[in-house]
Amino acid sequence: MALRHAVLATLLDGEYSGYQLTKLFDVGVSNFWYAAPQQLYSELTKLEDAGLISGREVVQQGRPNKRVFLVTEAGIDELASFAASSSKPLLIRDDLAVKVHAVDMVDPAPVIAQLHERAVEAAAKLEVFERALVHMRGDLDEESFLRQSDRIGPYLTCLAGCRLERQMRDWCLSAARTLGERATQPHSGGKAS
Repeated sequence: MALRHAVLATLLDGEYSGYQLTKLFDVGVSNFWYAAPQQLYSELTKLEDAGLISGREVVQQGRPNKRVFLVTEAGIDELASFAASSSKPLLIRDDLAVKVHAVDMVDPAPVIAQLHERAVEAAAKLEVFERALVHMRGDLDEESFLRQSDRIGPYLTCLAGCRLERQMRDWCLSAARTLGERATQPHSGGKAS
């Protein structure tokens, strides 16, 4: 997947400025795609040059004018083509997981501290995603929303983000607890093979 597809998918919900897009990425897309603001602005230019989005200037009183973007029919076609293509398996590159993998041969204290930090970060993201789900659902319960809503894709991806962050939080706390307990107990010193 390219950043272009994540931007196009985000713009499906309406006409947004680059600034609004960065905020949407922070909340609704960050669970499956990270992009720095400068990457998003650069991608908007490329997408507009390719005819996949259209932009227009909005004049604002007392504030700088802003440019807002909307997906074109060509952008919808690009997303349709992307949706029909085979998906690649999930690829995770996480430096904390590498540190945990090596923890038997290094001082576990900094790794334990980082696990706690990551658990706090995951809990904060989980809270944001859960609030977003409530906002998207409005007055409907989840089952009714999924059955009746015109657009459920953002909800489903946010739901996946909740599950991932909950699992990350729980794994970090469990791993930190296990490492902490092992650090206080004498053990045989033999290495697992």
